[in-house]
Amino acid sequence: MQENRPIIALDFASKAQIEQFLAKFPADESLFVKIGMELFYQEGPAIVQFLKEQGHDIFLDLKLHDIPNTVEKAMKGIAKLGVKLTNVHAAGGIQMMQAALKGLTEGSNGEVPMLIAVTQLTSTSQEQMNQEQKIPGDLLASVINYAKCSQQAGLAGVVCSALEASAIHQATSDAFVCLTPGIRPSGSQVGDQKRVVTPALAKAYGANFIVVGRPITQAVNPYEAYQAIKKEWNGEE
Repeated sequence: MQENRPIIALDFASKAQIEQFLAKFPADESLFVKIGMELFYQEGPAIVQFLKEQGHDIFLDLKLHDIPNTVEKAMKGIAKLGVKLTNVHAAGGIQMMQAALKGLTEGSNGEVPMLIAVTQLTSTSQEQMNQEQKIPGDLLASVINYAKCSQQAGLAGVVCSALEASAIHQATSDAFVCLTPGIRPSGSQVGDQKRVVTPALAKAYGANFIVVGRPITQAVNPYEAYQAIKKEWNGEE
């Protein structure tokens, strides 16, 4: 499964900024958008409803990480929002991930949102993992371990760097989803990301979803930038 639309990271602070941004896109075009902590904590669940009413699909990127009981109850609430995709931190453990899936399933009135887990953030370097997290060994080994735990917990996939997607598929299955942020078109600024690739390389490495933020949201012509990334992602260029 590959989602043919790049997921646009709506890393804005308010609904007003979202409206200004979306005004630059055709009104009838259904987008796949990511709502992260910055936007959700400012606007709350109402921003999810607003974007759904505009015909867009939602990846609610809150990266839950707490004790299993708390995460299960939180996911019951998230399930009622009707998002397509949401996530937890794999570092919370298999029991926590199972509880998250249970909460999503029990809280859903219709289609259960896809649940994936964050492995290592794409802003994390090998040095940071070794020295700050005190996880020895190779970064890829840590990512693959988290992916295996996520699969064991029954999750649909993981958030990872596209650089790791092929190895994750080999360690899990072809059907196990790899959602990859840290996507940058050729020549764009890397920013605070460490493990980045182009949309074409992400496709070649086996990514199933790509998330793109600043190269679209900060572009002079966001729709033009979106279309160019979408074409590259779908192998049309």
